[in-house]
Amino acid sequence: MPRSRSAVATRMMLLSGIVATMLVALTGFQAGAEYKRPRLYTNQNYLEDAMKDTELPLDNPKAMLEWVLGSLPDRVKVYPTESYYYFNFYHQGIRYAGNLRLDAKDRDEGKLHFAYFEDLQEWTENAFINYSHLGEADGVKVERIGPLMYRVSFANKSVIFELNDLSKVVPPPYLLAPDEKYIGPVFDESGMRFFLLFNPKLKLFLYILDETVRIPDQLRMTPGTNRILVGTRTGFAYYQDFRVNRKILIGVFDANSRVNNQFDGPFDQLPDSFVDGDALRDAILAVEPSLKGKIDRFGGSDDGSGRFLVAPYTYYRTLDELYVFHQCTTDKRVPRDAYYQCFAVDANDYGVSTLLPYPLKKLASEGQKKTKKRAK
Repeated sequence: MPRSRSAVATRMMLLSGIVATMLVALTGFQAGAEYKRPRLYTNQNYLEDAMKDTELPLDNPKAMLEWVLGSLPDRVKVYPTESYYYFNFYHQGIRYAGNLRLDAKDRDEGKLHFAYFEDLQEWTENAFINYSHLGEADGVKVERIGPLMYRVSFANKSVIFELNDLSKVVPPPYLLAPDEKYIGPVFDESGMRFFLLFNPKLKLFLYILDETVRIPDQLRMTPGTNRILVGTRTGFAYYQDFRVNRKILIGVFDANSRVNNQFDGPFDQLPDSFVDGDALRDAILAVEPSLKGKIDRFGGSDDGSGRFLVAPYTYYRTLDELYVFHQCTTDKRVPRDAYYQCFAVDANDYGVSTLLPYPLKKLASEGQKKTKKRAK
């Protein structure tokens, strides 16, 4: 029996609706897939930049600042917590790096820190570097236009710098061990986030991986123990804490530290904008009382020439060097209340062939004393 025109029309409308829905879904899927696809970096772009015959006024900081600002969009995001906006470029076959910094110490006074230099390599010495501390007298205008928002103007260009607002970032209560205090959030230029903690009883700092957000790295276990994990991209090494479900930063790959790249460790991204009062300075003075009256609330020297190094982790060359942390946590000679000292090394020992956590260093020293007594 032939179908009526109305029945056929109804079926056609239904089919059209299904096809339209499928097309919308497919288009939405493709748009979503496109959004999640990574950016492609090509060797062609790198080579063409490296081979280009360029002209830049490297010996003129103001002209360089004009070029850098002119190369930026009208608004940028500054992720690292010490408020460095990093950049790099190639000039006459050499890679240069640099940064614009809105330091919490003096940005509200209209100051801008500007630096550029030959990108460091392990085989180079005395590389070119240019640093300027600029302000209104130099024609540079820095305006605070909102919370953690600044406009930098120079010559004919203004750029708004949106600083990373981590003011509401706090670690879950279960992430802190007894006696520990939270100093502030750390957003490293590697993209890794940490909680900076201080233990006043043991007088030590710890960087705890922030796992409340997506981790932009893949952590892989090392041979010998499933407690030590290393980031495939960053080279940052972590210890899976026995007592609290958290990962403690224990190591940074030494070569990255030597060339001062984005994987040199979070020591240079302290939570300046989010430190409560004198909490950081008080913690530093608990470790180093001799600095009383010599540092500001950020741990920097009064003349701006240096800053207290908050780097309890080690710098390693091979994965085997990280195993001392596991040895320390499992050594029955280490007192129970010294457990968290196993995750800190003495910065004064940098350069020594084997860096030992504090408890193992103490045991080794006691062993040497006993050996000398026997020799006598």
